[in-house]
Amino acid sequence: MSDVPSAETSVAMLVRVSGPDRPGITTALMTLLHGYDLCVQDVEQVLVRNILTLAVAVDDPGGNTQRLAEDLDAFATERGLNISFEPVAAQPGRRPATEAVIVLGHEMGAGLTAGELAAVTSGIAGAGGNIVRILRLARYPVHAYEFQVRGTAQGVLATTMARVSSEHGLDLAIQPGGLERKAKRLVVLDVDSTLIQDEVIELLAAEAGCEEQVRDVTERAMAGELDFEEALRERVRLLQGVTVQQMENARMRVRFTPGARTFIRTLKRLGYTVGVVSGGFTFFTDHLKRDLDLDHAFANELEIVDGVLTGEVKGTVVDRHQKARLLQETAEAEGIPLSQSVAVGDGANDLDMLSVACLSVAYNAKPVVQEAADTTVNVPYLDAILFLLGVTREEVLADKTEQEDLDPDY
Repeated sequence: MSDVPSAETSVAMLVRVSGPDRPGITTALMTLLHGYDLCVQDVEQVLVRNILTLAVAVDDPGGNTQRLAEDLDAFATERGLNISFEPVAAQPGRRPATEAVIVLGHEMGAGLTAGELAAVTSGIAGAGGNIVRILRLARYPVHAYEFQVRGTAQGVLATTMARVSSEHGLDLAIQPGGLERKAKRLVVLDVDSTLIQDEVIELLAAEAGCEEQVRDVTERAMAGELDFEEALRERVRLLQGVTVQQMENARMRVRFTPGARTFIRTLKRLGYTVGVVSGGFTFFTDHLKRDLDLDHAFANELEIVDGVLTGEVKGTVVDRHQKARLLQETAEAEGIPLSQSVAVGDGANDLDMLSVACLSVAYNAKPVVQEAADTTVNVPYLDAILFLLGVTREEVLADKTEQEDLDPDY
């Protein structure tokens, strides 16, 4: 039975309906309310596992309150629904700004526990926030949820969520709600260990038979004994004599990161400009550009004479500073403000590029990168980044191509 409201004056009356969903429920309810000449002030409808929850705020019916309550009871009884009818407080004409907290699950098929979600919601409350809506973004390749939050002080929510992320091993992202979040137009990615699973210089070293020497130089660079350019040039010198055919052999062994094709294809379908900025080599990125229909691809050019590597790099080396400059130049060339840019990377040479972009994503990254980035993604599926941008799994699957050729790179 519906609850008949008290006689005290209210600005609006809230009708709440719940129960098994079937076609025509919303239409029938709106038709009933129209019979009382009521205007709808607000409406929300959610469907979870075929169970409907519908809330409608309408004008106060005045002297018709009791009769409307009886008609609503009859409406619910006829359809096997639960219903309530009660006065609600006035809402301000302008809603306060919202923030979106996005939570990613751990791995394919593994959901979030109630305890983990309790930690998230407790963190939001501890930051002074009020959750106004929770949306499921995906169940595959990871579970992802979006919490729309109001009332938090600037910066407080980010600090609190960082603690929750660290304590519970969750990937959490915070972004402004509304149009600003939906306005991203440019995505630029690192390549090695980001778009692809491999380090291309190691694939080339395997062809040249100098894997150990290349690995030693890489370790010296990671230890801070060499800067990126010096380390790159030293490793490329070890590749002297590698033939173009051997380079092609290495290229054929490149493995996309799971979800990479889905990620790029979905971004392109949604109108994003997508590019890669790599400390690797144009021989590989040019192929990636053609294969994935990328808009831009930048990398180092290996010098080739008579079909053989000379061991030298042509032109300016794409180091961490150059990566940032190339992102800025790409945005300028496309007429896209940096406030609408996203950068994705994993290593220290991505730090400058990540700092330039409006949204920086550390993808299975080194600790120093995770600390510097706006958000982290530590699941092994590149397309999980789509959920940070507010794209749902259903929107990904809306493309017929995705349905026919679903995730070939998983």
